[in-house]
Formats: sequence, structure tokens, C-alpha cells
Amino acid sequence: MRRAVVPFVIVGALAACDEQGQFAFPTAGAKKSSVQAAAPSGPTIERDVEAPEVFSVTGNGLWDGRPSLGGVWVAHPDVTDPERVIIRNQTNGKFVVGALFRRERDIPGPSLQISSDAAEELGILAGAPAKLNVTALRKVQEAQAAPAAAAPADTGVPPAPDVTAEPLDPVASAAGAAIATAKPTPPPAPPKPAAQPSSLSKPFIQIGIFSIEANANRAAKQMRGAGLAPTIKKSTINGKTFWRVVVGPAATSAERSRILSTIKSEGFTDAYAVSS
Repeated sequence: MRRAVVPFVIVGALAACDEQGQFAFPTAGAKKSSVQAAAPSGPTIERDVEAPEVFSVTGNGLWDGRPSLGGVWVAHPDVTDPERVIIRNQTNGKFVVGALFRRERDIPGPSLQISSDAAEELGILAGAPAKLNVTALRKVQEAQAAPAAAAPADTGVPPAPDVTAEPLDPVASAAGAAIATAKPTPPPAPPKPAAQPSSLSKPFIQIGIFSIEANANRAAKQMRGAGLAPTIKKSTINGKTFWRVVVGPAATSAERSRILSTIKSEGFTDAYAVSS
């Protein structure tokens, strides 16, 4: 599907905002999920699990046919805070991970409104409602078993005998040492600058969640052209890969506001603050 570059303003207000008036995913203390994982002591891996107790709804979803920025998202009137969700098309079995926002209740049509990227991934045509299930996701950490040390392979060849080296010629040794000391020593690499500390609970600005890597790269390139330093974060759930584009961290609220203003001036009007 060919994307238009003009931004599409979501019909209806997306009302979940943080203290800066921008969208933000809930912090760990905002909602308690029944999906908890004990703090592992060894190497860990992160994975997404479904959290229907946080949010889950099944109903008709509609794409109105207009192109939209912000990647994959869905809007529903019962949303209180933006969430990361898995969206399933129950007609054809396709699914995609995206963001969930709030839409106004008085907008006519199905309760679930989806973006153009979401419609493409889910196989939904413009103006044709499809039955969708939208369920919140949460990340959990799991301990990763350390791989066992591999035993040396038995080649059947006996080890080589210990051979005592003959004394080196003192003249040759001195010449070799002189040559070695004459070689210039490369300067040590400069240390990487430490990450700028931030006291904000949500120091990053999320531009969007993309199911196509090229679209994420395009958004990141646009941010670099605007003088920002974006990061593309790759995740996988149920074998499906998606990419989040974020900018930050901001050290202060004023810096975060400046970053958000720049991002919105580039057409990503649905950008919002996140913790990571």
C-alpha cells in the first residue's frame, strides 16, 4: 500500500495524557497485572505476555480508508491509558502488535478504529468492518539457563609432547626487542560518553510502532533530519516482529517538551512520552 506523507489526525480526541499533556503508557504502579515474574538472579530474557485483566475487548474494527502516521494503532472509547496491545483479526487469523489509544464515544461507526498500517497487516479493506480482539501486553523477565561448558572433543590424537625451547641467541633477542619497542603504540580509544542522567519517569518520546522495518527506518531518518537522535527497538511476539521508534532520554521536562514539539512539527502528532 502506498503511504501518503500528509499526517492524518485521528478522528476524536485521544484523551490519555501524562503530566505534560501527552500520551504515555502506564507506569509499573499505575495498574497491577496478574502476570508477575520473580526477580531472576542470573541472566534474564524479556518476553511479552497477554494481560487481559488490564484491557481486552472484542468487537468490530474499521479503517476509514485514509492514510495515517504513527505506525500500527487502534483506538477504543473505553481506554483510560495508552497501552501496548496485540490486535487479532478473528476472521482470517492475522495479528499485529501496536498501540492502543482512546477515541470519543460519540463518533459513529464501530467502537474500534484502526490505522492504515494496522489495516494492511490485518488484511482489512477500507470501509469494511472486521471482528477484532484487542488485548493488552506486559513484559516479564525470565531467568535464562546458562549453557553448560562444552567438553573438549575427543579427537583420538594423543597430546603433543612438551618440548623445551632452545635458548635464544642474545643478539637476535636484543634486535627483536628493539624492533618491538620501535613500533608505535596506537592511542587508546576515547571512552564513550556516559548516558545523560534523567530524573523523569518517562524520559523517552515514542514516535510509533511499526510492523515493517523500512517504515521504522524511514521515521528514524526523518527524526535525524530534524536534529534528533532516534533509536529503533526491535521486539518479537508469537513469531511476529515489530519495531518501536523512540527519541531520548530527555534529562528535564523542558528538554522533553522541546523534543516532543520537534517530533510533532514533523507530522507525528500522536507521539507520546514513555518510560523506555
